[in-house]
Amino acid sequence: MTADVWLPIPADEIDGLPDPAESGLTYRFWDGGPDFPADPADCVFYVVPYMKGTEIAVRPMAAMTSLRVVQTLSAGTDHVTPGLGSLPEGVVLCNAKGVHEASTAELTLTLILASLRGIPGFVRGQDKEEWRAGFYPALADKAVLIVGYGSIGAAIEDRLAPFECARVARVARSARTTERGPVQALADLPALLPHADVVILSTPLTPDTHHLADAGFLARMKDGALLVNVARGPVVDTKALLAEAQSGRISAALDVTDPEPLPAGHPLWHAPGVLISPHVGGSTSAFMPRAKRLIAGQLTRFAEREPLRNTVLTTG
Repeated sequence: MTADVWLPIPADEIDGLPDPAESGLTYRFWDGGPDFPADPADCVFYVVPYMKGTEIAVRPMAAMTSLRVVQTLSAGTDHVTPGLGSLPEGVVLCNAKGVHEASTAELTLTLILASLRGIPGFVRGQDKEEWRAGFYPALADKAVLIVGYGSIGAAIEDRLAPFECARVARVARSARTTERGPVQALADLPALLPHADVVILSTPLTPDTHHLADAGFLARMKDGALLVNVARGPVVDTKALLAEAQSGRISAALDVTDPEPLPAGHPLWHAPGVLISPHVGGSTSAFMPRAKRLIAGQLTRFAEREPLRNTVLTTG
């Protein structure tokens, strides 16, 4: 029986893959094109094409009757969730923890600093040859709240450390203690939001976090606060955010939106105080070397029948 591995990167470009002759694995390249590289029924390890959307990600899954592993190249796995019900029992789903932390944390700090220091206005001023001097908010002495304290949330705090923030509060699904301090539960958010100058969303998209930042959440944010979303678009209720932004009470920096891509003519494009980047938190020069190392490491463990890393769930 053929044991195919579907890769969105050509196998000859990935160092450290198990030798086909020794492992019995056959590498097939598929990056979401219209034609499959082989019979999906022969695929045992599926590395999902990166940033190609749910429709492409799940398209071959129902026919992958021999599948044992689904490996995403994103930290989130919500784009493959609709296809999990069609898979055989016992398929392991793994995410890309370790691939995106550096890039996403970099962009988070970029969005915070650009928003606070007025960089979008400076760019518009340069276009018009206007000298827009004045006093602008600094990140120093601000209180920051990180909502979603996994590996990306921790990487964001690592990069906040030199900026002399007044304090950093951390929230995750459940309370725990870390080297940097306590992590509080989602239930504590209502009490924490009024005291944060910057609120960073870096949580996975789940039924519990869908529209987490709703009208009530946003209303609890202090006047003049900045909301930063590097999670998923639907974590924020767009209608509620528009109402707050258009009033001028809070500002926002968004790497993800709902809908996404944001269509032409959508009011979020021109909402006052809103800075938008086109979902580029992970798509940097740091992505490919880390993605290749992840793929090679996971396939080596798979070939040697060792436990895989970054397991999110097992079907069935």
